[in-house]
Amino acid sequence: MYLAHYGLRSQPFSISPDPSFLYMSEAHREGLAHLTYGISERKGFVVITGEVGTGKTTLIHALLAEVPQRVRLAFISNPTLTKEEFFLLLAEAYQLGAVENKAKFLLKFTYFLERAYRQDENVVLIVDEAHDLEEDLLEEIRLLSNLETPHHKLVNIILVGQPELDAKLDSPSLRPLKQRITLHYHLPSMTREETRHYVKNRLLKAGANDLGIFTDKAIDTVYDQTKGIPRLINILCDHALLSGFVKDLKYIDDKLIEECSRELDIKGRTRAGETGNPPGRRWGERLRFLFQLLVILALTVGGILLFWIDRAGE
Repeated sequence: MYLAHYGLRSQPFSISPDPSFLYMSEAHREGLAHLTYGISERKGFVVITGEVGTGKTTLIHALLAEVPQRVRLAFISNPTLTKEEFFLLLAEAYQLGAVENKAKFLLKFTYFLERAYRQDENVVLIVDEAHDLEEDLLEEIRLLSNLETPHHKLVNIILVGQPELDAKLDSPSLRPLKQRITLHYHLPSMTREETRHYVKNRLLKAGANDLGIFTDKAIDTVYDQTKGIPRLINILCDHALLSGFVKDLKYIDDKLIEECSRELDIKGRTRAGETGNPPGRRWGERLRFLFQLLVILALTVGGILLFWIDRAGE
């Protein structure tokens, strides 16, 4: 709707992980280096964590774009599976043919791994949203890593998820899995300067001739409101462009960013992401606590006054 108004060829702030709009911050480059090193050196288990919207899935897509042809890859993006469904998906991804049960899968998978190793092929399993995996399925994944030579892992496993994955891995029942993790990287949000480059980079790739559509103060406000989380930056900037179009503005300033942030409750989303509780609920709890405290104080003061009035009457 607003493309022609701002001289754009495509939407610059779509939330879908479009590889053509990929912006690699320093943290993303470091995370990608961990992933590529883990695969190339057959390190076994690699864990990548990050808050919601920090670009973990974008990082995986960047990895998939760089994976050489001699890598046999399975990518599972929906981990809410039963064990049987999980093995069926792996059999399909690695083209193992029909498997009637877990035993048949393990026989075929072991043969597949040994043949891939002889042919110098690297077998990789990537599980996105791994924080949603049940503990019994995580244990099955760990057991797959038992397939190894004296010098190398036959399958590299990459678990990608939110920080809840770390908490899950701290469970005593998953200690054998945690001990096998050789590389672990937490993906932080972007810095203020990276946010500035991110906004301008996406405008440039969307065909903008004028990269000053967002004023410097506007981008600073974008960072202040979103804390540098890419998904929230996209949501806020897209809404700001739409609002600017409706108001017939050629440039987006900090006032419009603040207005859009309030409409979208961007700050509320960042707080909810940090604590797990909606901001409205926390404020309600605080108000109730203050009200209860005032009532207690009023009753206490009232009791003291009555006590002294009675004493005075005596």
